[in-house]
Amino acid sequence: MPGRIVRTKTAERVSELLGSREGRQHLTNYGWVQGMPIVMSIPTEPLNDVMGLVSMHGRPVLVAMLSAKLDELKFLYVSTPNPALRNAAVEKDSTHIQDLFERAEEDGLVTFRAKYWDASSVAHPIPAFRPATESPTYAHRFSG
Repeated sequence: MPGRIVRTKTAERVSELLGSREGRQHLTNYGWVQGMPIVMSIPTEPLNDVMGLVSMHGRPVLVAMLSAKLDELKFLYVSTPNPALRNAAVEKDSTHIQDLFERAEEDGLVTFRAKYWDASSVAHPIPAFRPATESPTYAHRFSG
């Protein structure tokens, strides 16, 4: 329908998180700044496709994804490609974005290279948002 914006569940959850002071502070603690691009993804989306969207911004971004198992909103901070980093092998087309999330959660910091990039990049996970208070806000509805 013309004039209609399609919003994914991930986009709705990101919007609600950014709408809360506590949520913004949580993201800020891990590198997010006001106006920073956030790329929405789904777990089975090819990593190289997601990084193609990341590339369009030309600066660090957050990649958001809803965990398929826990319905938990997850974020990765992804830096811009940098030739000073060790040259990682190019990610396979069969690699999904959830695979990068899993590697980052396991290792803390991951050096990787999308097939579109001449240099490697780093990604680090942002811990899941856990609300400090009980309220009928994002924090209450979606905390695990």
